[in-house]
Amino acid sequence: MAPQSSTGADAEAELPEYAGHYRLETTLGSGGMGVVHLARSTSGMKLAVKVVHAQFARDPEFRGRFRQEVAAARKVSGAFTASVVDADSEAERPWMATLFIPGPTLSGHVKRNGAMSPAELRRLMAGLAEALRDIHRVGVVHRDLKPSNVLLAEDGPKVIDFGISRPKDSELRTETGKLIGTPPFMAPEQFRRPREVGPAADVFALGSVMVHAATGRGPFDSDSPYVVAYQVVHDEPDLTGVPESLAPLVVRCLAKEPEDRPTPDELMRELRSVAASYDTQVFIPRQRTEEESEETGPEAPAAEVPARERSGRLRKRGAVVAGALGLAVAAVLAMVGLPGADSTRGVASPRTTTAAFSGWEAEPLDGRSMPQCSYAAPALVCAQDGLVFARDALNGRLLWRQALKGAAASGPPAGAPVVAGGRVLGGLGQGREVTAVELASGEASRQELPAYGGLRAVGGMVLLTAPDGTVSGVEAASGRVRWSRRVPGQDVPYFASFPGDRLAYAVGVSGDGNRTRVTAVDPRTGEVRWQARLDGNLEAVGTADGSLVAVAVDAVRGEAGAVVRYDPRSRTTVRVPLRVPLAQVQGSVRGDVVHLMAAGGALTAVDLKAREQLWSLETGVVRASTPAADDRHVYVSAPDGRLLAVDARRGKLVGQTPVRLGERSDRVPASLPEPVVVGDRVYGSAPDGTVFAVNGRDPAAW
Repeated sequence: MAPQSSTGADAEAELPEYAGHYRLETTLGSGGMGVVHLARSTSGMKLAVKVVHAQFARDPEFRGRFRQEVAAARKVSGAFTASVVDADSEAERPWMATLFIPGPTLSGHVKRNGAMSPAELRRLMAGLAEALRDIHRVGVVHRDLKPSNVLLAEDGPKVIDFGISRPKDSELRTETGKLIGTPPFMAPEQFRRPREVGPAADVFALGSVMVHAATGRGPFDSDSPYVVAYQVVHDEPDLTGVPESLAPLVVRCLAKEPEDRPTPDELMRELRSVAASYDTQVFIPRQRTEEESEETGPEAPAAEVPARERSGRLRKRGAVVAGALGLAVAAVLAMVGLPGADSTRGVASPRTTTAAFSGWEAEPLDGRSMPQCSYAAPALVCAQDGLVFARDALNGRLLWRQALKGAAASGPPAGAPVVAGGRVLGGLGQGREVTAVELASGEASRQELPAYGGLRAVGGMVLLTAPDGTVSGVEAASGRVRWSRRVPGQDVPYFASFPGDRLAYAVGVSGDGNRTRVTAVDPRTGEVRWQARLDGNLEAVGTADGSLVAVAVDAVRGEAGAVVRYDPRSRTTVRVPLRVPLAQVQGSVRGDVVHLMAAGGALTAVDLKAREQLWSLETGVVRASTPAADDRHVYVSAPDGRLLAVDARRGKLVGQTPVRLGERSDRVPASLPEPVVVGDRVYGSAPDGTVFAVNGRDPAAW
């Protein structure tokens, strides 16, 4: 294959065919430092590969900047940023590969569609504030936040492009001779004191980005970068066209002095009170095509995707946020649909408790997103883009299906449906009215509940967290509110719960990341069973014999360095260090063994009783789901639809299902479904919409 022709400004006429072992297919865009290519991994996953321009590769200073970008991107990869797959800063042409997400840039979206609506702007501002919080927590200052460095993905905005110098963006230079930032989105201190730029500069840029999203222009506009610089430092911003509900927050972000600007955490708290309709629903109805990617030209950065799962903050809130958002998407069910026939391959023999389970694979009802499923005997209840349905768990037969309407049908679910008290629950945003479908009959009813921003089902109760921090306990079967109160020591508590445990856990981390407060609540009464203040930045992953199990995450690097077990009865803590720190871990507990899945594919097992790491396996999967396990195997879902089985004792891969990407193979699922394990049965799903079941006793036969 001949080298490809370039289409970006200031790019080479001939481009390399490979970066490392990644074959470069097309050019997505070009910036001051390099060219971004679309490429594929050996498993077929789409990647965005950034290759430094040849002339800059010979410049030691630019090589240093690229190393800095790679290091920063590795630190902050998470729910709102990019997941680094591979990189080589020492290659002849240094390069970095990240997962590809087919979402438009904010600049491209505004250019094509005009200003965003107030609701879209609230969600954008909340997502960017949360992104900056995570970026700043690991000690990184972006310094170049602007509309072309914000991607609008299905699950919210993503911040990209860390540490790139773009000397051709402007004629302005710092005393070092290199512009750090883009004038219309730079803070005053970036012009006055460029060596003293801190996190507050990113907040100023956020304010400028919001004005652009609301009006199509910046708060300081001129054809001359010198005039823009003067306006930024001396003039008041032009906020004409910014919604009145958001203008006061934007003004605070654009304060001239860094100390007068709000922190990202303060922004998020303020946004909760801006309007009752504030939520995190999807606001981009369709994905960018490759043709649209090219239209953005030199300003178009790499299209990148986060490793989720999502995330630092989502994990800190426990599984509750994923469950609540999955509920929000799988909500407002339409009128009850009748059970209907569908095609099911590999159907098991009639229901029996003695015959071996042979598994099944059901034809997709819809291929627009990867189904997320929960088990509620005798059914497997699943949600996907615009649809909720139930299948017989033993043979895959369709029991009922519901089409979603309105905002609930605007995007894929971020988690499995919430099933409690024999009902499948649905809601919208922070919600008041929810729809409940009887699991057995498919009959639907509606119920008025307290407004909520977070939800967690524990046993037969549903815990709703209001934006002001009030928690209400609701009986799932009747919809009756049994109690409503604040949780001592927790500002706005979001709960986690774990299989086999009757308590709900609120986990809050101090601002400096050095202490974690854990509050265990009885969901039926709201009473606090125990509370503890523990050292470190802890993320709960499960329980074991009455003890809470968590991972200790370095607040600066964002890496898990140990597994922590806290026993509330003896008030003792046991810490088991990991041999190698793990980034963006997702964990689960089976007996005394903790299984951790990290970004990049490392699956690790830790024995709490023996206080040692048992094994670690490089699965070869760039990104995977939270692991699920039985006594024999550990299971994870991959973005290409594979279900992987690993021997729980030896840490060896023993089986995997086929790839099921479907027609829309260019889409990377925002949230990967955790495998559902029920006895010998293991349930999975794929991006093509397939739901399937396999026999966990024989993964080699999958």
